[in-house]
Amino acid sequence: MSSLFSQTSSPISSLSMCMHFIHVVVDPITYVYSDEELCGPSDRLTRGFQQFSNEEVSGQNQVKASVQRRIRQSIAEEYPLLEPVLEDLLPKKSPLIVAKCQNHLNLVVVNNVPLFFNIRDGPYMPTLRLLHQYPNIMKKLQVDRGAIKFVLSGANIMCPGLTSPGGALDKEVGAETPVAIMAEGKQHALAIGFTKMSAKDIKAINKGIGVDNMHYLNDGLWKMQQLD
Repeated sequence: MSSLFSQTSSPISSLSMCMHFIHVVVDPITYVYSDEELCGPSDRLTRGFQQFSNEEVSGQNQVKASVQRRIRQSIAEEYPLLEPVLEDLLPKKSPLIVAKCQNHLNLVVVNNVPLFFNIRDGPYMPTLRLLHQYPNIMKKLQVDRGAIKFVLSGANIMCPGLTSPGGALDKEVGAETPVAIMAEGKQHALAIGFTKMSAKDIKAINKGIGVDNMHYLNDGLWKMQQLD
């Protein structure tokens, strides 16, 4: 099985090997994924942010300073490699907006730009646009080529897509962990996932859903570069 963190074709280092903070600006839609992959199979699944739009937002509230501190602390603890730029991303003097959406979804918004999201009181996860700027902040799992079109249709990630040749697991990833979903032969993450089981269990059980697909390239949140 190929290792996600040993491919010489990718300039993205693993979190464990990253000794300094890397900032990258790319547009992966045109850079690494084909139109056919982005369109996905005809029986597209409706989940996550696929149909997401401004109409899904039920309210926007500027949070108090104490709430803003809690959000910043939670994000800093979940993504310690973001700490050097956290003040730039979430300036203390700029209003921090939490947008309430359907299905218990919350968006963290600064200057009308969605940066993070969570479900109910779950961990905050970066948007893909933010992850593509700071690609080393999350733990990574990799799917094989055959899974790409399904992930980009909103399907959850099945264990065999991670354990087959072309897939790769970080054995340190536990259950209920936000992860970047990489793809065989591609340079940039195609989705944000939330593990249903640990990487060790994904390998051992090797059936069923291993990772929930929370947000993926070309879904509604990706297309929403700014919140009205």
